[in-house]
Amino acid sequence: MSPTINTNPSNIFDFVVKQGNGVKGLVDSGLEIVPNLYTQPVEIRFDARKVVIEESIPVIDFTNWDDPDVVESISNAASKWGFFQIVNHGVPLKVLEDLKAAIHSFFELPVEEKRKYLKENSPSQSVVRYGTSFSPESEEILEWKDFLRLGYASEDEANTFWPPIIKHQALDYMKKSEVLIKKLFRILLKTLNTTGVGRHSDTSTLTVLLQDEIGGLYVRGIDESTDTWVHVPPIDGALIINIGDVFEAISNGRFKSSEHQAVANRNKNRISVPIFVTPGPDAVIGPLPQVLENGEEEAKYKQVVYSDYLKYCFGKPHDGKKSTIEYLMT
Repeated sequence: MSPTINTNPSNIFDFVVKQGNGVKGLVDSGLEIVPNLYTQPVEIRFDARKVVIEESIPVIDFTNWDDPDVVESISNAASKWGFFQIVNHGVPLKVLEDLKAAIHSFFELPVEEKRKYLKENSPSQSVVRYGTSFSPESEEILEWKDFLRLGYASEDEANTFWPPIIKHQALDYMKKSEVLIKKLFRILLKTLNTTGVGRHSDTSTLTVLLQDEIGGLYVRGIDESTDTWVHVPPIDGALIINIGDVFEAISNGRFKSSEHQAVANRNKNRISVPIFVTPGPDAVIGPLPQVLENGEEEAKYKQVVYSDYLKYCFGKPHDGKKSTIEYLMT
């Protein structure tokens, strides 16, 4: 029998966050009205009237990834949009489908099983954590999402701590994606004239995103001043690539980290699987010397320790790109 819950905000918070029931628990409880704790003010709600139907982010065939035309397409997409989709990327479709199925299986587990991976219960928070929203302790309005965060340092650690129901599929996906990620960094760093500093790719950030057939991802339009959004349509077998704030900083703004948002589906559970490629916690991030062209270009971003940047970001609720990128800017 599904639990019966009181809709008082403090009771909702306790049920969803502290007890680990998540928003799935709210739905399973039979609650028919979205609680006030999840109701965004009108002025910041997603407005479908602002979606530009005629535009879409680029879709790039990655078969001949080192072809000059492909390199140029990726560089242009990273500069103008900060987002693009790639097809024929080398990650087998079966690997993608098996991973999506495993994710659904994890979230269908009894809450007692998922609760083992809550922040206070996780055997290793940096390796595995189950939770909800973004930063619920600092948010006035919670985000309608549950998540499972899997941190990767070694395969042995992943096999020890990741949930058995998903670890093999997630590891397979990561291994198959590693070659793709290295190719993307080679392309992007090459276009920044940083050939010969290959290992510096470890101090960059981009995201490889797998979304399901439900979709619901929207990216801000190229002209950010117009407050328009573009839908990212699901393409079977495609992967979405987006530039992160850190890559914007090390490129001194040549590549763009774009605002984006996901809209929940009223009738179906939507899943998305991001691989966040991040620097080490002690890495110092900022414009690469090669990008500044021997001092001829002024640095728009300062040098900061990555862990300090993370603490800043996770110490506040989501509030658009400006609320995070400002920490990196001079």
